[in-house]
Amino acid sequence: MHADRHQWLNAAVSAAATAADFIAQEARTHRAIQWEAKSATDFVSHVDLGAEERIRDTLLARIPGLRIVGEELSNDGNPEDGLVAIVDPLDGTTNFLHGFPNYCVSICMALNGVPQAAVIHDVARGGVYTATAGAGAFVDGQRMHVSTIAEPARALIGTGFPFRDVSYAERYLAMMRRLMPATAGMRRAGSAALDLTDVANGRFDAFWELWLNPWDFAAGMLLVREAGGRVTDLEGREARLLGGTIVASNGTLHDWFLDILNDRLG
Repeated sequence: MHADRHQWLNAAVSAAATAADFIAQEARTHRAIQWEAKSATDFVSHVDLGAEERIRDTLLARIPGLRIVGEELSNDGNPEDGLVAIVDPLDGTTNFLHGFPNYCVSICMALNGVPQAAVIHDVARGGVYTATAGAGAFVDGQRMHVSTIAEPARALIGTGFPFRDVSYAERYLAMMRRLMPATAGMRRAGSAALDLTDVANGRFDAFWELWLNPWDFAAGMLLVREAGGRVTDLEGREARLLGGTIVASNGTLHDWFLDILNDRLG
């Protein structure tokens, strides 16, 4: 299995690098790119589609027959069935289209619902984040660890707004109101995958979002866990690859974070 994970990681890193090079070239003329609306507040461009094509081609050349579950071109069945590549070719599309430097390529190789290898390639700022199950998390080859912050008042929290489905807004705003006076601050940068690298690398002490698709968090979930943190759903159950609420932390703050999100602190 160790040899397989190494092979899967190498394939994912190569695919992510190919897509990242393409995205970086396109970023030079981002103001001229035509957008298409997937919904009123969610967009796609030829850059997303071209990046996913390059990822798919690279992965299938390395691992013939591999199933790919991705945001744009491929959605080949259950992400928890067999060996699957879970791909977000451009996480942070709206950031990219505006030239805001917070977007990445995210690939997770999972076997029967268990993440085995992952890469998140930060296109705008640089940094290749990798992890394999049981072997730790790294950025550009250097070991990463979650933060050691244990006091909520010192914690910096990452989040994502429920912009696709505003029916979650009141629930989300109530969580924010409880967190604002209890922490050092909150940040919403627009890429859940990169938010999770920030938890893994100790820049954020925790992160939550009320709904994420598998490709938004699969790779980041493995990074956080391998860096010593925890990733669960809002009820505290270990997060699965089917999508839903994601709560990530350095581990030390996790129970407190769940309690305040669920309004259990009185």
